[in-house]
Amino acid sequence: MRILLIEDDPETSRYVTRGLREEGHVTAVADNGADGLSMASDEDYDVLIVDRMLPSMDGLSIVQSLREQDNPVPVLILSALGDLEDRVVGLRAGGDDYLPKPFAFEELLARVEALGRRPNKGSVATQLTVADLKMDVLARKVQRADQLILLQPREFRLLEYLMRHSGQVVTRTMLLENVWDYHFDPQTNVIDVHVSRLRAKIDRDFDEPLLHTVRGAGYMLREPE
Repeated sequence: MRILLIEDDPETSRYVTRGLREEGHVTAVADNGADGLSMASDEDYDVLIVDRMLPSMDGLSIVQSLREQDNPVPVLILSALGDLEDRVVGLRAGGDDYLPKPFAFEELLARVEALGRRPNKGSVATQLTVADLKMDVLARKVQRADQLILLQPREFRLLEYLMRHSGQVVTRTMLLENVWDYHFDPQTNVIDVHVSRLRAKIDRDFDEPLLHTVRGAGYMLREPE
């Protein structure tokens, strides 16, 4: 799933982000309310995890603003305020679930995955198709021509990003930022290695290649001409 974490505490942010990424989820992070609202408004996410007390804009204001935009993305609110009245206020503000701090990551993950399974989440597609290549994002299942393809978590994230941008040139910078969560060039061939492995799995045993290298630009996943 594509998840946005809006959390200003560095330790909590690292803890949650690391756990989600180890589970194979594409996770973006904002450390203040204004940036979080901007990211949630401009990009499609399957679930938001929003701290209630944030600099520049509090978490409940973020949720209320999204609901005013008719954005139905499921939101899990995190907060050190865990009394019944606080939870009720959070849910009535538009939150879908409320988890008091401190929390166990296993419980957070279960709640996030439950929110991700809810139907009618808006425009975020969880069933992706390019030609005879199909991905079920929630079940983490990939098939081509009805043949199951087993992918490692990073390969799955890479393919999901390429499928969501099918027919478009995807640059190395885009992949570094959205698949590897790097905002700098590590000066390695990590992208080439993973693209090569992915190409071997989704193209090698099939008649028509789907994953193409665009010289000097990046990569493109597209249907055969």
